[in-house]
Amino acid sequence: MTDDKIIELYWKRNSEAIVQSNKKYGGYCFKIAKNILSNNQDSEECVNDTWLRAWNIIPPNKPNELKMFFAKLIRRISFNRFKFLGAKKRGGGQIELVLDELNECISDTEDVEDEVITKELGECIRVFVRDLPVREGDIFTRRYFFTESIEQIAKRYSITTNNTMVILSRTRQKLKLHLIKEGYLYE
Repeated sequence: MTDDKIIELYWKRNSEAIVQSNKKYGGYCFKIAKNILSNNQDSEECVNDTWLRAWNIIPPNKPNELKMFFAKLIRRISFNRFKFLGAKKRGGGQIELVLDELNECISDTEDVEDEVITKELGECIRVFVRDLPVREGDIFTRRYFFTESIEQIAKRYSITTNNTMVILSRTRQKLKLHLIKEGYLYE
């Protein structure tokens, strides 16, 4: 079923929208949640929460790209579950590594001055990633948006894990310089 048809089902408040969403994007959403949580049961619950959240958001919102809409929802829900469960105790997840890696160029403060600055920072990072060479941008996005492991990324691109880590390190350094230039960080 096409994305437009699925969205139309949501707008009509037809529960088949959830069935079709799960059929088309359930595995995709599960993988994102599993990368964050490293737990099948928690990941499945997050996928189910994603369909409920979509049901509550559509309408009035109409996503431009359903796959990315679900990706953003599942990430947010999974990160919230991660915080709630104190996933450090569970171990094996990529999230601690991802956050540690990004910490060198983005401070981990919860007291951001306001929502506007956060949105502007997000847009600044999106522009940065869009301007990267395709492979570099994809590797960065896979690591820091989809929280894929270094090994998964290396395998996808047929490169060594060391090469993947070097690419990510250099990209983080470029991001840090970009954020300094844009006034979000000070050296």
